[in-house]
Amino acid sequence: MRLRAGTGMIGVFGGTFDPIHFGHLRPAFEVYQRLGLEQLRLIPLNQAVHRPQPVASGEQRLRMLEAAIAGQPGLIADRRELDRAGLSRTLDTLISLRGELGSDLSLCLLVGGDAFESFADWYRPEEILQLAHLIVMRRPQARTSTDPRLRDLLARHRGSDPECLRQAPAGAIWFQEVTQMAISASAIRAALSQGRSPRYLLPDSVLAMIHASGVYPGKSRRSPAKIG
Repeated sequence: MRLRAGTGMIGVFGGTFDPIHFGHLRPAFEVYQRLGLEQLRLIPLNQAVHRPQPVASGEQRLRMLEAAIAGQPGLIADRRELDRAGLSRTLDTLISLRGELGSDLSLCLLVGGDAFESFADWYRPEEILQLAHLIVMRRPQARTSTDPRLRDLLARHRGSDPECLRQAPAGAIWFQEVTQMAISASAIRAALSQGRSPRYLLPDSVLAMIHASGVYPGKSRRSPAKIG
């Protein structure tokens, strides 16, 4: 699906996706549905800023992401960070999207509740809010941060209702309750390294690619083959 600049509302969800799993997919998909997004772009990072670097290559993570969302209208694997050298900064990605889609389109940047706790330490957070709304995915009854910097941001930017996301292209912070699953990519990789199956933690199509490629070190019953 292609959108003209100045129409619709799209979501942006970045991450390592090493590998993509249901803990990523289900909350993001709930935001896509509940906010009525026209698109949700999932963007695998190239070089991590605040975490260890990915185990799988960018192309391997992109192929697994594409397999995970195949057949789901509105969900798009976006490779722009893989094609950009250097650290994968959210601000640079939003600037790139604005250059492609224009200044009038409503952009919704999806972040997890834990990631929001460190948002004040991100690279130029105020400029991020000038380019996109911030959608904080959190579990029901989650507590609001005690960080005074975040409290200040919330006092100035917190949205009163979801409609505020359509009334302006950027600038609001909206808390969206979602189903959160205690699944981590590191636990999946650990299970594989110990010869245990992570089935039901991630799509079968992704697990099949992992087994076929041998992308993550560990005990495997299958011969490795190339992803992509």
